[in-house]
Amino acid sequence: MAHERAHLEGRHHLFLAATEVAALCHPALRSLRGPMGYALERCADEAAATAVGDRRVAARAIGRAALAARAAEGAPQPRPRVALAAAAGPVPRRVAALLGRSTVRPRVGRVAAAALLACLVVSGAAALDATSDLHSSIEAAQGESPHH
Repeated sequence: MAHERAHLEGRHHLFLAATEVAALCHPALRSLRGPMGYALERCADEAAATAVGDRRVAARAIGRAALAARAAEGAPQPRPRVALAAAAGPVPRRVAALLGRSTVRPRVGRVAAAALLACLVVSGAAALDATSDLHSSIEAAQGESPHH
C-alpha cells in the first residue's frame, strides 16, 4: 500500500500521461516511456521501503505483487495505458536495487519531467508553425493572399 500511496502522492500518473502525449506528438520521444515508467516505479519502491522500514520486506512485497499482476494478465478488461502496474519495469532489477540499497532521487525524476515538458512544448510549437506554413502555402496556391 505504501508503494501505491507514493504513486498517488507523487502524482506519477500525470508524468506518465505527459510521456504518452509527448510520444504521440513526436515519435522520437516514444523511447522515454520505458525509462520514465521505471524511474517512477523505483521512486515508489524507495518510498515504500522507507515507510515499511525494511528494504527486504518491501522487495519481497514488490516481487509478490508482480507475480500476482502477471497471474491476472488474462483479465477481461485491459488497464489504461497511463496506469502504473506492480509489474511495470524490470521487477528483478527493481528488487535487486532495493536489496543493494540503490536509491532513486526524486529530483532526478523532476528534472526528467521538466525536460519531457520542454520537448512537448517545442514539438507542439513546431507543429503549429508547420500548420500555419501549410495553410499559407495552400492559400498562395489558390491565388489568395495569405493572412498573418
